[in-house]
Amino acid sequence: MTVTVVYDNSEATELCAAQHLYLKPIAKLMINVLLPESTEPVRPFSNWEVLDQLKSLICPDQFTTVRLSKSTKDFIRFEGEAETRSLVQILKAKLHGKIIKLNGLKTDLKVVATDAQGEWEHFPKAKETSLSDGTEEQDHDKSPDSIYFQGLPCKWFAPKGSSGEKPCEEILRVVFESFGKIKNVDIPMLDPYREVMTGGSFGNFSFGLQTFEAFIQYQESTDFVKAMESLRGMKLMLKGDDGKALACNIKVMFDTTKHFSEGAIRRRNQERLKLQELENQSDKTVENSRLQTKKRKDEERKTQEKRRKARVRRRVLKERDRHRRKKQKDKAKAEVSQEPDSSEEWKERKYLLALRRVEALRLLRILLKKIAGSTQFNPQVVDVASPEAEKDRALGNTLETLEKEELNTQYLQNQEEMPKYQVAKSDNKRKQKMKKK
Repeated sequence: MTVTVVYDNSEATELCAAQHLYLKPIAKLMINVLLPESTEPVRPFSNWEVLDQLKSLICPDQFTTVRLSKSTKDFIRFEGEAETRSLVQILKAKLHGKIIKLNGLKTDLKVVATDAQGEWEHFPKAKETSLSDGTEEQDHDKSPDSIYFQGLPCKWFAPKGSSGEKPCEEILRVVFESFGKIKNVDIPMLDPYREVMTGGSFGNFSFGLQTFEAFIQYQESTDFVKAMESLRGMKLMLKGDDGKALACNIKVMFDTTKHFSEGAIRRRNQERLKLQELENQSDKTVENSRLQTKKRKDEERKTQEKRRKARVRRRVLKERDRHRRKKQKDKAKAEVSQEPDSSEEWKERKYLLALRRVEALRLLRILLKKIAGSTQFNPQVVDVASPEAEKDRALGNTLETLEKEELNTQYLQNQEEMPKYQVAKSDNKRKQKMKKK
């Protein structure tokens, strides 16, 4: 439905002052431009050329909106809308019976302007007659008289100060009770199961404004007729606090679906119960799935925790084994360091022993020489048979033996290949020991 700004609301009538809602007459004009009937070929022309000519005829006045309604080989029909009905009559007087001349056309085009009829013309007259006479009997199997609304703006029927734009049944009841007491009100948009039940959508958008559908049933048939007659050919208008007004085209129809009949209500309730059961089953399935998912996640978390603990335990054991092996290795190194080295340390020790032996032999030889000199030992003149001679001979043999051993020791010492730094170390140790002695 089209929403327009209203600049002249002089013809508006009050519908509900509490909601600032009014009814504004629809001011429309049907303009038929008759085409020539000649069989002679004419140049092609567009509908917009004709529309420009119509606008030039009504200057300085103008339409609020104008659109192409129908185009045939006999006529072109435009539908124009103005602010007020009085302006429509002025425009009608300017257009009706006028002639339009287009360049290149030999025949002129005639304009016929008439008032536009209401949007709904299917209200059963037999129904009106029977209701006015009061002869119709209410049948429980038939729906009482009710009105079907389409294109009502949600925001205009929403509670003031509410964040959402959902319409309120109480506000709808208050607005349309100006025609009489209402028995039933139904807004399909507010039923969460209705769209699933009908397979359609009850909310539409018109120029950014969301609209809804509604069913209203009056208690008295006369009130129903009054409401239908009052709403015929009307727009719904909202006045703002700032004085600006908006108008919206709404669709008002006689309810032919028996929406409030007992059978229809029973069917809707049964379908709603079925949908609720399906929803409960779906909720249970979702809950079971959620519980299973949670259980699976808990099991996975426990398994991961066990694996983490096992990894930590293995890491601790591995670290412990590594420390133990390191300790054993350090201990073995300490033990090995205490033992003499089989290669260089042992060679150094043998070298020191050889030096000590050489020194000992040298000292012993010097000592023996001094002893022999003191006794004036001479092996050629000493008597062999005397005991002194035997002692001197033994002493000479000992000296010879010591000289041989000293030579052998020096030979072995020369055969040793010791590094210079070890020799210096051994000499230092030997000198220290000699000083101690």
